[in-house]
Amino acid sequence: MVAGELVQEHLRRDNAPDEIDISCKRSVHNGAVPIGDQYTDLTNGSAHLTELDSKALEQEIPPDEKQAMLPGEETCIETKLYWRRFSVLAVFSFYSLVNAFQWIQYSIITNIFTHFYNVSSDKIDWLSIVYMVAYVPLIFPATWLLDKKGLKLTALMGAGLNCVGAWVKCASVRPDLFGVTMTGQIICSIAQVFILGLPSKIASVWFGPKEVSTACATAVLGNQLGTAIGFLLPPVLVPNTVEDIELMGHNISVMFYWTAVVSTALFILTVIVMKDRPSLPPSQAQAVLPDCAPEDYSYRQSIINLFKNKPFILLLISYGIMTGSFYSVSTLLNQMIMACYKNQELNAGRIGLTLVVAGMVGSIICGLWLDHTKTYKMTTLMVYILSFIGMLVFTFTLDLNNIYLVFFTAGVLGFFMTGYLPLGFEFGVEITYPESEGTSSGLLNAFAQIFGIIFTLIQGRLTTDYNPLAGNLFLCVWIFLGIFLTALIKSELKRNNVNMGTNHRNLQAVPTECPSDKPTNGVKMETSVSFSHETSL
Repeated sequence: MVAGELVQEHLRRDNAPDEIDISCKRSVHNGAVPIGDQYTDLTNGSAHLTELDSKALEQEIPPDEKQAMLPGEETCIETKLYWRRFSVLAVFSFYSLVNAFQWIQYSIITNIFTHFYNVSSDKIDWLSIVYMVAYVPLIFPATWLLDKKGLKLTALMGAGLNCVGAWVKCASVRPDLFGVTMTGQIICSIAQVFILGLPSKIASVWFGPKEVSTACATAVLGNQLGTAIGFLLPPVLVPNTVEDIELMGHNISVMFYWTAVVSTALFILTVIVMKDRPSLPPSQAQAVLPDCAPEDYSYRQSIINLFKNKPFILLLISYGIMTGSFYSVSTLLNQMIMACYKNQELNAGRIGLTLVVAGMVGSIICGLWLDHTKTYKMTTLMVYILSFIGMLVFTFTLDLNNIYLVFFTAGVLGFFMTGYLPLGFEFGVEITYPESEGTSSGLLNAFAQIFGIIFTLIQGRLTTDYNPLAGNLFLCVWIFLGIFLTALIKSELKRNNVNMGTNHRNLQAVPTECPSDKPTNGVKMETSVSFSHETSL
């Protein structure tokens, strides 16, 4: 039985004890002591939970958070932070940046690409929407690959496909080759399936409990920075030279080739830097996770467990609404600005840059705040409410014939709307622990893509047939609904409680015998664990 099933089984029991006992024993077969392959310093075997009296608890409190002694043995569960974690985070952030840049590079200069390829604006919109369409069916094999084969192979798939798609686009710089540029964009959209679910995985596997939310926010920040650069550079690199198609094609070619060169360099760095995990776990939450052999792990059961988790279902929908709204606004920003302000391609890109850069600041601040307070639900709900207010202000100030006011309102909107993205990831990991971070993040992103497709198509139609006001009001209604769904989420900080060891009162090893001849790599939890609810400051 996997750890996710066991934790959820014991959560359903009514009378959970306040303290738990996590134990582990080496299994001896033919005189040999097998060692677990997930972390070289952890012992293989099974463990179960037993309730201790107060005297036993006083005797078994470990000296610090870095080590949890195993009674009867000289071995201890040791945690360690490696400098390499910053390289892993940086490389991931940069190739995620390039992928996000390729997502938005068409939409922000929609009028230029419609003229160059002689197609309608709807087809240019699909160059952005295809990112969302590709994600939904491919997220399940992508998260399966992450769980089965590990972080490095998944990262190589993302960086490699991103590189291939960029080079395919270099061959599409001709007015009659719109199909080729769409093919390149489809390849890049497949790459992002192997990218978007990694921030929480990298943060959990490589970073300690006091920096995990900040690390996740930084990983998400790379993607946001790519979107920001995608708003800024294309209008500068590809000016609207309607009278000279050859010059326009040359400018597009320069943009495509530089993107391909950077993508290639980042793929090489990914090969060199990426590892599945460090030699020693960074936190107690990672240390107590079972070292599941591939044949013992049920990806299908993990998905079922997540869909049985009611708080996670509410988070799926609310996260999808907020992030889908961001995708829709980003895709249609050029059309909204051009409808209200003529010949303002450059300012449309700068407004998008303002929106995303403000969101990057919001992401980092929210990540630092979560690491400091652990108030996941309260922070998420407040950011959701402020995003709704920001969307209302942006909607009713867009057509006031004051472009500088639009810069300000877009910045406010971006600060909260984009700042929400890492909050959703980390909140999802907390309420679904010990299920795989990649699986929960992947499902969150899948719902975001589904809502993004629906919102972009409907808002685009409303903007074209009526005006930007109608499309933005449509999003406001949905974000308002998301506030109520977020308020209904029951917050249980499961991962945080394991990292804190419920104040170090609950770590003791009690050996159990494996009922079968086949050694297991799991942690057997036989008594219930009490997870404390989030408290506000």
